[in-house]
Amino acid sequence: MVLAPIAPAREAELRALLDSMNEAPGRVNPNNALLPFEKFETLHFARLLVLNDQTIGDVGVYGLATRTYPLYLAFLGDIDGEASDFLAEVAQRAFEGLRAIFSCCEGFSAETDLVRWMQSHEAAPIANYVNWRGRTVRRAREEAKLRDALESYLAANTAALADLPPRELHQDLQRFVAAEKSAGRLTLAGEESTPVGWWIKNTLHLVGMPLLFLVALPLLIVVAPFYLLRLRHLEKTDPELCSRVDQAYSDKLAQTEDHLVTNQFTAMGSLKPGLVRLATTTGILWTVNWGARHLFTRGRLARIRTIHFARWVFLDGHKRMVFFSNYDGTVESYMDDFINKTGFGLNTVFSNGIGYPRTNWLVLDGCQDERKYKDFLRRHTLPTQVWYKACPGLTAIDLERNSRIREGLETTSLSEEEARQWVALL
Repeated sequence: MVLAPIAPAREAELRALLDSMNEAPGRVNPNNALLPFEKFETLHFARLLVLNDQTIGDVGVYGLATRTYPLYLAFLGDIDGEASDFLAEVAQRAFEGLRAIFSCCEGFSAETDLVRWMQSHEAAPIANYVNWRGRTVRRAREEAKLRDALESYLAANTAALADLPPRELHQDLQRFVAAEKSAGRLTLAGEESTPVGWWIKNTLHLVGMPLLFLVALPLLIVVAPFYLLRLRHLEKTDPELCSRVDQAYSDKLAQTEDHLVTNQFTAMGSLKPGLVRLATTTGILWTVNWGARHLFTRGRLARIRTIHFARWVFLDGHKRMVFFSNYDGTVESYMDDFINKTGFGLNTVFSNGIGYPRTNWLVLDGCQDERKYKDFLRRHTLPTQVWYKACPGLTAIDLERNSRIREGLETTSLSEEEARQWVALL
C-alpha cells in the first residue's frame, strides 16, 4: 500500500486521471493507458482511491476539536512475492502513468525517483488476511482453465462417461488432461518453492506472539480487572452516531458497488480517544493478524468464506483507521455475513471506532442492532475510484473448488469414495 497526501491544487486533476482508467463507474479498463493491470501476472487485486473521511467531525461528541488532515491517495495491491519486486516491475511497465498519478501528490516532482518514492510512502497494515496462502494468480488462472476443460469434455462425452464408476472416470479424465497438456492446450505448472527466509520469519512469528503473551500474562492478570471495569464504563457512556447517511452520498457509493460477483469495500473513521481504546484495538488486531497468518489460511476467516483479501491500516498517529476488503456478493450480503457469523468479532474490532452501536463487555450487542450497524458502516464507507480483479467471475469458493479439482486430478490413487467426492466437484 502506497499512501501519499494529495496536493490540494491537483485534486481535480487526480480524480480525472483516475476516472480515465475506467470504462464506466466501478468498471475498470484492465488495459488502461496509465496502469495496465492485466500485464502484471502476480497481481490479484488492485485499487486506487482518494481517502476522504466523511466522519472527520465525529470527534466533537467527545469534546475534541476537529483536526485537519490531508486527503490521501492510496494505491493498493494484493500480490504474489515481495512488495519490492512488484514496485520495481510496476515502475518499469507503467512509468509514465504512475508519474502522472503521483505528480498530483505532495513531494513528488520531475526529479523524484519513482521506486524509492513509493517505498518511502508504503503504509504497513496492522492486520492482513489472505484467503488462500500460497495460491498464486498463475495457479488460479490455470486451475480455472482446467475446470473449464474438464467440464467441456464431460459435456461432449456424456453418453460414453455417464455409467463409468468414479475411479474409472477419474482415470479417464487424467488421460484427457495429460493429452491436453501434451498438445499445449493446458498448462499446470508447478510453483517455485517458498524462500527459506520466509519460513523462518513465519515460524518466529508463529511462536513469538504466544511466548510474548505468556511472558506478559502475570501483568495482564493484575491489570485485567481495572481494564475491564474501565472498558465497561466507557461502553455505557460512548455516544452512538448511527444516523442514516445522506441519500446522495449513498447513491454515489452505489455507482461503484455490486457490478461483479466480487466487490470492493473501504471504510474509514476515527478511533475513540484514550489509551484503553487504542490498546484494545491494537491487541485485537495483532490477534487477528496472527490468526489470519497461521490459522485461517485455507479459504475461511472464522466462518466466513467470501473474503479474498482484507487489511486494517492505522493512519495519522493511530488517530484514524482504514479497512479494505475484496469480497464476494453484494454489500448487503457482506454485512449480513459478518453480523450473523462473526458478530462478536465485528464488535471487538469496530466498536473502538467513534459512533459504533454500544457494545456490552466488548463482544455483546453492538452490531446485533442491524439497522444501527448498517447505518454506521454506510457513514464510514468510501467510494473506490479504480478497482481491479485478476480473475473476474470467480468467487473464493470457485477458486477453492478449482484447487481441489486439481489436487484430486494429480492424486495417483483414490479410493472409490474419494473418487466419488472428487467427481462431485465437477
